[in-house]
Amino acid sequence: MTTPPIASPYKRHRFPAEIISHCVWLYFRFCLSYRDVEELMAERGVILTYEAVPYWCWKFGQAYANQLRRRHPRPGDKWHLDEVFLTINSARHYLWRAVDQDGHILDILVQPQRDKPAAKQFFRKLLKGLTYVPRVIITDRLKSYSAAVRDSLPSVEHRQHRYLNNRAENSHQPTRQGERRMQRFKSPVQAQRFLAAYGPIAQHFRPRRHLLPAKVYRQERTQRFQAWQEITGTAAAA
Repeated sequence: MTTPPIASPYKRHRFPAEIISHCVWLYFRFCLSYRDVEELMAERGVILTYEAVPYWCWKFGQAYANQLRRRHPRPGDKWHLDEVFLTINSARHYLWRAVDQDGHILDILVQPQRDKPAAKQFFRKLLKGLTYVPRVIITDRLKSYSAAVRDSLPSVEHRQHRYLNNRAENSHQPTRQGERRMQRFKSPVQAQRFLAAYGPIAQHFRPRRHLLPAKVYRQERTQRFQAWQEITGTAAAA
């Protein structure tokens, strides 16, 4: 009995996988607009409309990001959690983010509140995706964290300090850059979808360059491009 071939996700698309994956990479890796991606591709002789870029990003971006997450080694056991406000349609929302001690993004969640129920919901999403508990959780002095940790992770050490959480606060900088380029997010759903894919893809191509010699960095960059070609199905063509 033969196994039926798996249908290609690029079936019935006008452009091949190499062009689609390259456009998705450009959009999530760099701080570009859809029209910027269209112009960069036009310079290479590929004529497409800018409307195709968001369609490809929403259809393939999260799938690429999920595969990158699965390939990544297990995150560290020290979690840094922080929240930052987003203004969406003149209303304030909060982006909750968790990173490990090496700065790798663990998960994000956009919510309208930052109270105890919101913190507990973020913890549930975080623990469901990672399936293990940390050794230490580091947050700022927001009381919602204390209440959520007591209910969800009572055995985990919880440290609260203003300056211990700089790693999580610094991880918000790329989000602000993307937000400015997009002239603010249009809805919470759009923000969640964009940031959930943007984080793993952008971070995959940003090894901690300042800690690596030039030769090691180039080798690491080559390996990450090879991994990208494998998950996008363009390795054979490359």
